[in-house]
Amino acid sequence: MSDMPSTPDGSYQVTADELRQLIERYERLEAEKRDIADAQKEVMAEAKGRGYDTKVMRKVIALRKRDKDDIAEEEAILDMYKAALGM
Repeated sequence: MSDMPSTPDGSYQVTADELRQLIERYERLEAEKRDIADAQKEVMAEAKGRGYDTKVMRKVIALRKRDKDDIAEEEAILDMYKAALGM
């Protein structure tokens, strides 16, 4: 940072302070993201402990995020492919 010249109006300091705030805010968000991921793992561990199939749960969660029309189209194509293969 010493490579940046200081100006008489103090704009260098303002820029450094702003940069520091942005970096610290990003770092806090990273920490929150890790906390959320840990909480999600705990939920899945609890579900598994209660006998739920977590692989299927993850598929259901992914499906709930998608548009119903896209899901229906994909399922129709899957059924057609399965029928073509005699499954």
